[in-house]
Amino acid sequence: MPIAFPAPGTAPATVAVAAPGSGFGAWAGAPSAALDSDLTFVIAYRVRSPQERGAEVVLARSGDGERLETVTRLDKSQFDAESLERPALVRTSEDRWRLYLSCATPGSKHWWIAVLEADDPGRLASAEARIAFAGDEQTAVKDPVIHQGPGGWRAWICVHPLDEEGEEDRMGTAYATSEDGLQWRWHGTVFAGRPGMWDARGARVTSVLSDGRASYDGRASTEENFSERTGLARWDEASRHLVALGMGPVANARYLEVVALPQGGYRLFYEAPLRDGSHELRTELVHREAGRSSGFLL
Repeated sequence: MPIAFPAPGTAPATVAVAAPGSGFGAWAGAPSAALDSDLTFVIAYRVRSPQERGAEVVLARSGDGERLETVTRLDKSQFDAESLERPALVRTSEDRWRLYLSCATPGSKHWWIAVLEADDPGRLASAEARIAFAGDEQTAVKDPVIHQGPGGWRAWICVHPLDEEGEEDRMGTAYATSEDGLQWRWHGTVFAGRPGMWDARGARVTSVLSDGRASYDGRASTEENFSERTGLARWDEASRHLVALGMGPVANARYLEVVALPQGGYRLFYEAPLRDGSHELRTELVHREAGRSSGFLL
């Protein structure tokens, strides 16, 4: 039978991190999460203010996925960045922790991605940073989704073309592979918006499950920048491309993170808008049974 994708709204939502203020630009979200060996959740998320943009990335630990305890913070000044955006948190097969961090180059539309590694999430803030994805004069790279598996490392990277002034909000998704998660082979764009559709202006992958089910952020226009909605897609390993599914979005949320649970089911984390323009970080526990009776069938 078809398997439902655990999209936002599949289960009751809990606010994990409240909006850091009121109004547009006061945002908590852009989460990435992983399970530790003791099955506690480790969550990395971005905190933004209208004045400072993405000022910091917070790492927190939680036994239930809902009540978060901060373990460390990374400030944008550590990376000489004008802003920080969505990180990718990975617990490696060697039981170490890596944080891939989106960093904005001051005075430009360019973004690059740093990587830090430590034996404990709480030590990531003091780890040495190196460049994982540099981008170039024509390309900004940010908001990575990164997996390590038996075949090596895989990354889906949001790319913004910088070749046309005033059009830098356009976005697609590129794909890269690696043996060690540090030196990457770039395979180019594998997912883009569909002309005339709700995702025409951009398509940014936000989660990819082990069976190829995926979610992405899409928007139709420049005016919808920062107000992306969640769509569904499927990853085809043979062609190394993503295919969008359905004719419209499935949720008014962005930066969806889906953590598969050992006992079955999923824990969701995502950034949700409030009426005043602020955003909060929400979470949902989707039980295995609920995943087959609700959500969106692929």
